[in-house]
Amino acid sequence: MAPVPPPPPRPAALPPGRVRVDCHLHTADSGDARTTIDELAARVAEVGLDVVCVTEHNQISGALKAIERDIGARVVVGEEVRTASGEIIGLFLTERIPYVLPVPEVIARIRAQEGVVYAPHPYDPERSGLGRRLDELCAAGDVDVIEAFNAKNPHDEHNRMAAETARRFGLPAAAGSDAHDPPGIGAAYLEMPDFDGPKEFLAALHDARVVGEYRPHAPRFGSRS
Repeated sequence: MAPVPPPPPRPAALPPGRVRVDCHLHTADSGDARTTIDELAARVAEVGLDVVCVTEHNQISGALKAIERDIGARVVVGEEVRTASGEIIGLFLTERIPYVLPVPEVIARIRAQEGVVYAPHPYDPERSGLGRRLDELCAAGDVDVIEAFNAKNPHDEHNRMAAETARRFGLPAAAGSDAHDPPGIGAAYLEMPDFDGPKEFLAALHDARVVGEYRPHAPRFGSRS
């Protein structure tokens, strides 16, 4: 059994009005992850996160449980939705989105909830991102945020490609650990101005700093997104 890595040193306090946000992580409710809500709470305290976007595969129950548990950080309700064209994350959701829908319908349902359309790991060839359709969707104004640093990308070129696409289209870039186990939580996050709701979140992203490192999936969970 591989040794569990120790937690990283807790980062120094941020200036007033700024927060640390992990924009993409999973709990056991995703089916391919093992983090319990109690473990999420413990890890949030260890690594000093202020906000976590809980983005389960194709459902939102984990985020709702984290809110009910009061994990010590604000929780943004998210969902990583599988489509035939790649995965899309909706943030600030109030209702689950089915995973059998085409991309335009998923985007429409996110927007109907006043949510944020977030493109995770778009160019990682080992996972299902929107890479082939990303330019088209960005040009149409259908993407709000591009994940420019995903801690599970083994090749930094794929993160750089995502960051460049965000620059080309003038879109904000985000970062997420994509954690499926407790040690992965906080491997990547943003330091950004505090926000209240999706509109302030999008505005604050333009003054965000990416902090992150590559941290592979726990072996038992393979390379799923």
